[in-house]
Amino acid sequence: MRLDKYLKVSRMIKRRTVANDACGAGKVMVNGKPAKPSYDVKVGDVLELQFGSRTLKAEVLSLSEHVRKEEAADMYRILSEN
Repeated sequence: MRLDKYLKVSRMIKRRTVANDACGAGKVMVNGKPAKPSYDVKVGDVLELQFGSRTLKAEVLSLSEHVRKEEAADMYRILSEN
């Protein structure tokens, strides 16, 4: 699954276009490296998102095309939040 779509489906970022822009601006890292929106996310990848001065680090636990809002948080595990 593409990184921008994963961020939207997991509800880490509300809109896919915003996720696409964040990846293009270098605000999303996968396994410690800047990632393009087309990066193929795999289970076990560690995502690091920068929201202004806040940083969220999460591990990918599952991939799914369609997820209900209640189950979206089960797709990842938060490792750290600053």
